Amino acid sequence: MTISSSAVLELLPGSETAAPTASRPLPSPSDLQQRLPLSAGLRQCIRNQRQAIADILQGRDPRMLVVVGPCSIHDPAAALDYAERLAGLADELSGHLLLAMRVYTEKPRTTVGWKGLLYDPLLDGSARMDEGLALSRQLMLQVAELGLPVATELLQPLTVPYFADLLGWAAIGARTSESQIHREMVSGLGVPTGFKNATDGSVQVALDAMRAAAHGHEYMGMDEQGRVALLQAQGNRNTHLVLRGGASGSNYDQQSVQQVCQVLDQAGLDAGIMVDCSHANSNKDPQRQPDVLAEVLRQRIAGNTALRAVMIESHLCDGQQSLTGPLRYGVSITDGCLGWAKTETMLRAAARMLA
Repeated sequence: MTISSSAVLELLPGSETAAPTASRPLPSPSDLQQRLPLSAGLRQCIRNQRQAIADILQGRDPRMLVVVGPCSIHDPAAALDYAERLAGLADELSGHLLLAMRVYTEKPRTTVGWKGLLYDPLLDGSARMDEGLALSRQLMLQVAELGLPVATELLQPLTVPYFADLLGWAAIGARTSESQIHREMVSGLGVPTGFKNATDGSVQVALDAMRAAAHGHEYMGMDEQGRVALLQAQGNRNTHLVLRGGASGSNYDQQSVQQVCQVLDQAGLDAGIMVDCSHANSNKDPQRQPDVLAEVLRQRIAGNTALRAVMIESHLCDGQQSLTGPLRYGVSITDGCLGWAKTETMLRAAARMLA
């Protein structure tokens, strides 16, 4: 007896609501790129930034990469305010630190919640993604024009063609490092990319992801015209490990880092490591991030040159706020952040320690 697919759907509870109830066309990546183009000079600047970041992560440049900025972007004006301050500091500290700005317009959720500027730019659940795509690209373009490398987490593979030309560095989060789709996507991304350890703290998932992304793949995706296409990638060897701690606690202490270096060596992978000073490494307390950074620098100065990068969640003001009340300028609406004054002090101190 043969059962049709429609008959199977009729047997499933709630199947009448399984399909999307509405659809709204979005601009293609090429449409958005034509509206918000890169100049030839900026395109070359981004290429140079990617090379500089790769040189640091592979140990050819002795500086430290610092990916710093808001947990997520909800107010482009405040983000640009932050970017202008960071750009000035980046020039001043460039001898010892390469500063890249977090421009995170997608926010991974454990269950539900606001998903980021790209998906809900009006912060009201209206899901104006067409506006969110344009706002996100425009903001990344403005940050890049200030001379800052743009850093973001790549969550939805279909959004990558809208922004890939603007990125200096990318992250794959703890929840998606295990995803085959994300590994294939990174294999075709000409951007240095960090894979985070799993939420339980184990690093094996990230190491497997690095190996997978280094290989060529053929995979289904979206081209710049917005068409479903078979994409071919030659592999991305500019990947690295991001330690963010996990359910078992932090993993930036000397013993944990040494163990990770041994595992990387045994796997035949480059030992370039970034430490996320937030998340489980700070026990989700943004005010503890300077302590995490200080310990990473102590190990680095003591001789562990595998520690080549850090990530810091920082905004104009300390803390975080809820979407339910009037919003304060420069305060995160997702994870709590370290305020600008403390961030500036911390980065100046880091540059002095590395001098």
